[in-house]
Amino acid sequence: MRTTRTARTARTTRSSAVVALAALGALTLAGCGGGGADGDGGADATPGSESSATVELPRLDGQKIEVAAVWTGPEQENFRKVLDEFEKRTGATVTFVPAQDPIVNFLGTKIAGGSPPDVAMLPQVGAVKQAVDQKWAKPLGPAAKAELARNYAKGWQDLGSVDGTPYGVYFKAANKSLVWYNNAVFENAGASVPKTWKDFLKTAETIYASGVTPVSVGGADGWTLTDWFENVYLSQAGPEKYDQLARHEIKWTDPSVARALTTLGQLFGKPELIAGGASGALQTEFPKSVTQTFTGGDQPKGAMVFEGDFVTVNIAQTDAKIGTDAKVFPFPAVGDRAPVVTGGDAAVALKDTEGAQALLTFLASPDAARIWAGSGGFISPNKSLDVAAYPNDVQRDIAKALIAAGDDFRFDMSDQMPQSFGGTPGKGEWKALQDFLKNPKDVTGTQARLEADAAKAYGN
Repeated sequence: MRTTRTARTARTTRSSAVVALAALGALTLAGCGGGGADGDGGADATPGSESSATVELPRLDGQKIEVAAVWTGPEQENFRKVLDEFEKRTGATVTFVPAQDPIVNFLGTKIAGGSPPDVAMLPQVGAVKQAVDQKWAKPLGPAAKAELARNYAKGWQDLGSVDGTPYGVYFKAANKSLVWYNNAVFENAGASVPKTWKDFLKTAETIYASGVTPVSVGGADGWTLTDWFENVYLSQAGPEKYDQLARHEIKWTDPSVARALTTLGQLFGKPELIAGGASGALQTEFPKSVTQTFTGGDQPKGAMVFEGDFVTVNIAQTDAKIGTDAKVFPFPAVGDRAPVVTGGDAAVALKDTEGAQALLTFLASPDAARIWAGSGGFISPNKSLDVAAYPNDVQRDIAKALIAAGDDFRFDMSDQMPQSFGGTPGKGEWKALQDFLKNPKDVTGTQARLEADAAKAYGN
């Protein structure tokens, strides 16, 4: 299977995205403004409530709807608030179905058993296309299409479309080009916020010299390592190469991949700079990589952690306050420009029912986005959402950067690929990069394994 949904979007220039992210950088250098985790503003007292409705929904009294997603913990709880509001407005009963990752395999089992959920939240562009190719997904109905066209930039509409037909609504997005840091550690070490990869490595050495391990890596989750690679590769090789590699139009044995792995090895090859070393990182799941950065005051297990805006959910599980104790800077530029990588979860109907289409219509509206935005740990690509809905200045500026980018962004590369290569635990790219973290000197061997697995997945 070839995954090519972002071909049109990917030919854009990124200039406005870079400008928007630069504004985020200016904010962080100024101290991230105010805005603690409790927020300092919002849309309505009851955001997304009937009184503030912007979208009309049908009455669905007595109807039952199932929604499947891999979200757990705070993410599941916050999505449940969105579903509760939908129930309130329509009279339907919505059940959240916990799914295993990879969700396409989970859905295949449910569909084979004759019990598919009405709607699924798919975290990869490749998964959307696979659902369409398997004839599982149903096209958006007129109301959902109208709401999507009203509230989303063309790039996001294209990501949810297959062969020009819209199937998915990207309800939740992510800015995956951010580094979060423990401000107390930086102040004690006299470390400065880096703008380039070279400066990033210098900052890491400065923090190490102060007695704190500089970087926390959630290597037990292979997707975090793909994000590391993608940011380095996009900034160093440029958007055209990025698009070609995402579509497997160039091989993983290409010299550009070797350069990116070698650059990443400048960090991974120094175990003293990584919390727990390579073996410790490979046993550290993503949530822990965040919480251990903001636990222990000025003596955490790691001073910095790279990942998207959704990190705020995990920071909220510590005593650190966003904007004061926990600050953020854009992923450093490896090449001429800092990278701008995004991700997202698309809602797709698996049953052609009134309830499924009504839920997609709701999820495409600013009403639904406003509910989760107020809870934190969420960024919406919905351009009609008032940024006042976000709980603090840091998240508002991240959201502004995403919207200001318009169509000028690059979607997570691994999420564009066949899921067997780019989105399966213990296999493909996830496994190859975990092995690379363990042995970062083996650039050539890593490339060979990546290419072999990619060729098998793409069928070429």
